Amino acid sequence: MTNELLWGVTLVCNFGGISLAYRLWGKTGLYCWVAMAAILANVQVMKTVSLFGMVATLGNIIYGTSFLATDILSENHGKAAARQAVAIGFFSLIFTTGAMNLALLYIPHESDFAQGPMQALFSVMPRVALASLAAYGISQYHDVWAYDFWRKRFPHVRHIWIRNNCSTLVSQLLDTAVFVSIAFAGIYSWPVLAQIFCSTYVLKLLVALADTPFVYLARRWKDRGVAGGPAETLQQG
Repeated sequence: MTNELLWGVTLVCNFGGISLAYRLWGKTGLYCWVAMAAILANVQVMKTVSLFGMVATLGNIIYGTSFLATDILSENHGKAAARQAVAIGFFSLIFTTGAMNLALLYIPHESDFAQGPMQALFSVMPRVALASLAAYGISQYHDVWAYDFWRKRFPHVRHIWIRNNCSTLVSQLLDTAVFVSIAFAGIYSWPVLAQIFCSTYVLKLLVALADTPFVYLARRWKDRGVAGGPAETLQQG
């Protein structure tokens, strides 16, 4: 299986997973998904692959679904619920980074085999960690604000595609610009930085454009009262 085909399968699996989480557990499912996505994206980003003729890192799909989650929350449950999801993701990312780096301080037993792989995955340089946290916070909070901004101007259900894309595409641009600037400026030349920026944003752009139908689907489930099952319906009542 080629990387491009596998990327498409991964895209379908992630969008299917987040839709299932919302269908079964409503906004609670999305809160759990955002926390999981924040952690997994920062693990997957350690792997470099070739995609569509570009050198790219993994993690763009699972990270992109966190924007889908906050857009669904903004659409169906309001700005406050979306901001709470961002805070949960931010907390999950900080705590996981701290907890895993604390675990690495333990002196491993002579029979241990996990210290090396764990160190490769979780022992991040302070500059990269700062870049990741800054990019996440700025882009996610912008996404929540922008979705609310565009929803006030295009409130009809048929305009979901406008508020979804106008918020997410700009937020992903901010995310890429902040991360690349903080993590790599001064390390790579400007032409290399431009290549990293372009390849990363193109993949995020594809994910962002593909997620719009799932916002419509989530809105339909919410209007029909089937998102989250009986528990969330009772809570709303």
